[in-house]
Amino acid sequence: MAGTHTPAAATLEVREASKVFPLGRANGHGNAVTALSGTSIEVRDNEFLSIVGPSGCGKSTLLRLMAGLDRPTTGQVVYRGQAVQRPTGRIGLVFQDYSLLPWRTLLRNIELGLEFQGLPRDEVRARAQECLELVGLAQFKDAHPFELSGGMRQRAAIARALAVQPDVLLMDEPFGALDAHTRLLMQRELLAIWEKRRKTVVFVTHSIDEAVYLSDRIVVMEKDPGRVISVLDVELPRPRTRKNPDFGRLTETILEMLKY
Repeated sequence: MAGTHTPAAATLEVREASKVFPLGRANGHGNAVTALSGTSIEVRDNEFLSIVGPSGCGKSTLLRLMAGLDRPTTGQVVYRGQAVQRPTGRIGLVFQDYSLLPWRTLLRNIELGLEFQGLPRDEVRARAQECLELVGLAQFKDAHPFELSGGMRQRAAIARALAVQPDVLLMDEPFGALDAHTRLLMQRELLAIWEKRRKTVVFVTHSIDEAVYLSDRIVVMEKDPGRVISVLDVELPRPRTRKNPDFGRLTETILEMLKY
């Protein structure tokens, strides 16, 4: 696919959001840690947006605010004009640790979120099977998580998130626990899924290389306190190759920003 995908409308907005975590309160005194300070991000319809930065810069905190799992201390998160105050089925979340139920088969794991929605049994089964096919795991529908590789378990976690048909898919270091080869394969598979479904994706990663390979835009953060220092357009044609000199130049630019 030549050129980059540059959608215009905003799906999800973080508006001057800060998050402060109080510490111990012995004798009525205590300190606080500012995990996120005055952060604003606009996530556009159908784009692939990555967030990079050092440990402790608030990347996961920011994702939890977007998901409605936490509330900002100041500022707000807005989804299609409405404040995000609690988790919603319109915003899905994929973690690094898969979070699959070991006693359920793969198909039954994918059905879980659909069951919570109270859908008819036939629809639950059909949508779960469709998502397993989408991630290439239909033949393993009766397997249990312990019988699968790490990459397969992560594909199953993505299928489960997609089954409830969210508008936005938030992904918190989803490939961080995988070996280098499997990680590269999963990057390609995730892009293939994104091309088919065109979900809005917000992807947290420590890997600058991964962010450049996957993203339409990259949010660069620093810590103490966590804040956004730059948002970069990735003006590289798809499909991407790491052999492109511009790929290396953009990676080096971000490395220099972060002084890794």
